Amino acid sequence: VRGGRVQGHRYKLLPVLSSHIPADDEMAKLIREIRAPYETRLAERIAVSESLLYRRGNFNGSFDEIILDALLKRFDGEVAFSPGFRWGLTIVPGQEITMEDVYGHTALTYPSVFARELSGAEIHRIMEDVADNLFHRDPYYRQGGDMLRVGGLSYTIDPRQSIGRRISEIRVSGRPLETERRYKTVGWAAVGPELSGPPAWDVVAQHLRELKRVKLDPRPRVKVV
Repeated sequence: VRGGRVQGHRYKLLPVLSSHIPADDEMAKLIREIRAPYETRLAERIAVSESLLYRRGNFNGSFDEIILDALLKRFDGEVAFSPGFRWGLTIVPGQEITMEDVYGHTALTYPSVFARELSGAEIHRIMEDVADNLFHRDPYYRQGGDMLRVGGLSYTIDPRQSIGRRISEIRVSGRPLETERRYKTVGWAAVGPELSGPPAWDVVAQHLRELKRVKLDPRPRVKVV
């Protein structure tokens, strides 16, 4: 910085490879002590995956599909929303899914699940609002995260368009979205008044216990143009 203006910048990525960094003995001991009362719960074997499970995509991921399926089934919903967080470890085919894995993909301080009716117009508006947070032409208006994950519907998105025009061809269970119709919508991680629904991790864990084995077929929900 010179004369009140940025004159140049330098950038260097510093990778953190935890397996190559010796653990701090005192911190490792503290972590073991904190985890000790919960080890049995964390180690519970809930299901086995036959698919590669992750939450790494910009628009969706295979573990997102598990979360969405759990929400739809538990509350008999037509549409499900899940936040676009890219968290949690990847689970490879043949690997057991533990309760710690479920927590790793759903760990939030506002995990309550909710079910409510939304009109087709409201569903479209919510999706447009989230897309604008991600793809606004002015980077200072981009608020991070990734696209809202959706269950029960498919859509087309053009990130280059402006708000209100990015998302089209929304279909619910294969049928065109009706703007005036009300749909039973299920979601979690809502920011606002405290909700009384069950935490998402309990809903997902119960769904996995019932499945026992997880095998996901490709689900082309999103078309990017």
